[in-house]
Amino acid sequence: MPDNDREGAWRYPPLVGGTLIRRYKRFLADVRLDDGREVVAHCPNTGAMTAVNQPGCRVWLIHSENPARKLAWTWELIELPESGGGVALASVNTGRANRLVEEALKAGLIDPLSGYAQLKREARVDDARLDFRLDDPERGTAYVEVKQVTLKEADGLGYFPDAVSKRGTRHLQTLSRLAREGYRAVLVFCVAHEGIDSVAAAAHIDPAYAEALAEARTCGVEVLAHGVCFTWADRMPATVTLGRRLAVRG
Repeated sequence: MPDNDREGAWRYPPLVGGTLIRRYKRFLADVRLDDGREVVAHCPNTGAMTAVNQPGCRVWLIHSENPARKLAWTWELIELPESGGGVALASVNTGRANRLVEEALKAGLIDPLSGYAQLKREARVDDARLDFRLDDPERGTAYVEVKQVTLKEADGLGYFPDAVSKRGTRHLQTLSRLAREGYRAVLVFCVAHEGIDSVAAAAHIDPAYAEALAEARTCGVEVLAHGVCFTWADRMPATVTLGRRLAVRG
């Protein structure tokens, strides 16, 4: 749940450190814990995980005591090497992105989208579904779609998507249609990699998505990017907040 001490923050339950051995079958990861045990963890990410699936890197897991769960461990974070010799923390759990954006919206941390009276999750638009609908008597309606970014290429930029995303392209087409109809339509890149400072469409991976994003911006779709900020306590990640306003290239 959100951290009550810091508005807009997500507080992690106690994390357990280890080393990534491998990710396989999309939803599984083998991890060697710091105490030497090897465990199978749930990988809450359906994507390619390009650049964040790096065996040998330090990872952080959440352990559940729920006996009904098939896997007690969930892979949450990874520490990635940076070119300067340091490391950057990144979230692999795509399920966190919408929650982080929601808390940031409620806390007014995304300035262009602050001040709306109502927030609705999973807004239906004809045959599509977008992540949020914001409504206000004075400001009208805004539709918001969220995409998590973790791919950092050698040029230092963050890119989306990390694999061909027909679904992402359809979302852009829906946003474009809404913008042409006079609604406020917004794409928010939730940059879940603290080493990324700017974002661009991955035309080298998915040219159709890059073209759809350029068309969406021409139609009036706003494109925002905000990055995560982590805090540490007791030598482990403690909270994450979406706050850093990042540039969108292209």
